[in-house]
Amino acid sequence: MAYVNSLHISFGEYFSNFTNFFSGFNALAFFYILNIAIVFAIIFLEFERATSSWSWILVLLLIPYLGFILYLLLGRPIYREKIFPYSKEEKIEFQKKLFNRKEAYKITKDDLVTYNNRNLIELNYQSDQAFLSTNNEIRIISNGKEKFKLLFEDIENAKKYIHIQYYILKKDKIGKELFNLLIKKLNEGVKVYILYDDIGSRTLNKYTLKKLIDAGAKTKSFFKANFSLINFRMNYRNHRKIVVIDGKVGYTGGFNVGDEYLGRDKKFGNWRDRHLRIVGQAVSSLNLRFIDDWNSQVLKNEKHEYLNLDDYKIVEYEKLDKTVAMQIVTSGPDDQLDQIKYGYLHMINRAEKYIYIQSPYFIPDESMMDALTMAILSGIDVRIMIPEKPDHMFVHWANYAHVGKLAKIGARIYEYADGFLHAKSIIIDDEVTSVGSANFDNRSFRLNFEINSFIFDKKTTKEFKNLFLQDMEKSKLLTKEKYKNRSIAIKMKEAIAQLISPIL
Repeated sequence: MAYVNSLHISFGEYFSNFTNFFSGFNALAFFYILNIAIVFAIIFLEFERATSSWSWILVLLLIPYLGFILYLLLGRPIYREKIFPYSKEEKIEFQKKLFNRKEAYKITKDDLVTYNNRNLIELNYQSDQAFLSTNNEIRIISNGKEKFKLLFEDIENAKKYIHIQYYILKKDKIGKELFNLLIKKLNEGVKVYILYDDIGSRTLNKYTLKKLIDAGAKTKSFFKANFSLINFRMNYRNHRKIVVIDGKVGYTGGFNVGDEYLGRDKKFGNWRDRHLRIVGQAVSSLNLRFIDDWNSQVLKNEKHEYLNLDDYKIVEYEKLDKTVAMQIVTSGPDDQLDQIKYGYLHMINRAEKYIYIQSPYFIPDESMMDALTMAILSGIDVRIMIPEKPDHMFVHWANYAHVGKLAKIGARIYEYADGFLHAKSIIIDDEVTSVGSANFDNRSFRLNFEINSFIFDKKTTKEFKNLFLQDMEKSKLLTKEKYKNRSIAIKMKEAIAQLISPIL
């Protein structure tokens, strides 16, 4: 009995001490332990992303409390979530109906370009279920005035529906012109659906879009903020640019909607970009992507706004005079595969003559740097163009660090000096071009939702090559001697930028 009493007293003392310990346990200590727990979670759950994992571990350990908040806002992976309603199998079945065929592509030796790149075509299909379309006509657009002139003309001719998706959609001068034109089409009975990114188009809301909504437009923001100032998915942005008009005409590439894309920004001046106007089968591939993105943001109580793929019947195209073979490839953080990056890597590894790259954000990971290094050392003509004027300082110095390494071993690096270079493209061997929304950086490969066109056509690729050569005339060559003689201050900036580059 005495033993039981003593045990009871000991347990009581223990419980009392335990309670006293937690009563003095402050919030800072709690968050520090939570901070350490997140570090271990990153190590054991995110080991397949070693570079970004180490970057987040450093942030959490060096600035524990602020790092914890940053991780909540920017670091949590979402590939385990089911974001988009259509499965891979459903997308394949729909495209079979769309293209009126059973196979994703049919390649013969009659078309040497597609035959030579059949492995890349298969890669794009296996990673993103991208069907190859061959009946397309494209127009390359490099300046904003041409882009909006053509776009407004096509919208003016719309009869049934207009699907619009942009990362940045502003209600400035050009934005108001677009909105007024859409209101006009709505009054004519044309259906209008607008999807914009919640962070990229932060100035848009139901109040700024009131006239459009009152006229009948359907609008949604992608990954809308949970609270007015907090968005737990703010690091995962929909960077795609898509316009589809009646299923017949499509636009995609690098241009958003804003006055700066017309060269009206005093800081950057001229705006150099790459965009495509597409007529043909590939427009339906763009539409499939838009519909899936739109439906991903439809709430349970908004089922009436859900777009049904079966309502978008196959558009019968006449045989075009200038047929171009292409695939529309998309990627995003909802998948562990880096679809567009794989396409880029395949192109680099397959190149035999030249590789021309344009990107405002050139921060490739180790695999991409290794591929480019091998290409340069193999005697392939590698040219990379980045903007001279930065729009983000850390990104600029990270750019500089990566192109500098390649310049040392023989790459020809150009800094575009006639305004801001926003084009995102890779061209190889007068055969294949990839152009779209994806930059050469971790954000585009793994964090953003992106869309690119992979074009298999000699004439089109030569057009892109000539545009690159024209841009070279307005660029400054960054020689290895110039890079070697950079100041200590620049070297320090590069070192810091490189350290955090996996999470920029």
